[in-house]
Amino acid sequence: MSAATHSLAVHPVPSMGAEDVVVAPDGTAFTGTEDGAIWAVDPATGSTRRVADTGGRPLGLELLPDGDLVVCDARLRLLRVDPASGEVEVLVGEVHGEPMRFCNNAAVAADDTVWFSDSSLHHGIERWKDDFVQHTRTGRLLRRDPDGTVEVVLEGLAFANGVALAADESYVAVAECRGRTVVRHWLSGPRAGERDHLATDLPGYPDNISRGSDGLIWVAVASPVDGLVERLGSAPMVLRRAITKIPEALQPKPAQTIRVQAYDDEGRLVHDLDVDRPDRGPGFHMVTGVREHGGRIWLGSLHEPSVAVLDRP
Repeated sequence: MSAATHSLAVHPVPSMGAEDVVVAPDGTAFTGTEDGAIWAVDPATGSTRRVADTGGRPLGLELLPDGDLVVCDARLRLLRVDPASGEVEVLVGEVHGEPMRFCNNAAVAADDTVWFSDSSLHHGIERWKDDFVQHTRTGRLLRRDPDGTVEVVLEGLAFANGVALAADESYVAVAECRGRTVVRHWLSGPRAGERDHLATDLPGYPDNISRGSDGLIWVAVASPVDGLVERLGSAPMVLRRAITKIPEALQPKPAQTIRVQAYDDEGRLVHDLDVDRPDRGPGFHMVTGVREHGGRIWLGSLHEPSVAVLDRP
């Protein structure tokens, strides 16, 4: 385990909010921005090219075995995107006849089964802070089978966010951003169907998670624990709702940090990387996406027009 400062390289993209990042076998990194664009980033030069436009707000990205992308679009729901042609297809728009409110992140199994999160039944991305402060616990983990069947697997999650599969697909993990945990749902073996935790009491609020090429589950810690937010979690709902009506400028803000962690299948913390803060280094903060690939760690941020890379210790 390591907890120290690390230098990182920042690669600008042409639009704001490169929230997540996924890396293809050839090293090309893909990210999506708030204007709906999907960008390909050259790992050698950092140059970018637009490969698609969802027309919505892309968040989590995953690769399908054929090279297409699964895109969790907060407005258009679960999409399939062909980065070669730019074609966009809606895979899941509604669940049991009701539109998804906040499709957030996904993981893809070897048989093309897609596991994905819906962060809230009440609030979309424009009001994510409302759900966070009100602590509605209406997040869900869902599964889309290759035949298109969609099933709700877990409910009552505290702002469901990142999703990742174990290397052997024995479990699927989903981050509870508001709960500061990573929930594990067992898919095979003697504990199949059971639910427990891969990690609890995280040092901040987890966003996207992913399984790296090293087999570890990497967790983006978007912001450290906020004492006011934690206290509000046990306050009466009327007070929590009142707080969300305060002008944006007066609401609690995420701290300027860059932190990611990695856990093994036993829930042991293997890496804890705390990168130089922006006031002492490159202008990058609030890591919401993380992807380890071949010894390099790619980072995305909801609030930056860039992705960043650092070497794995």
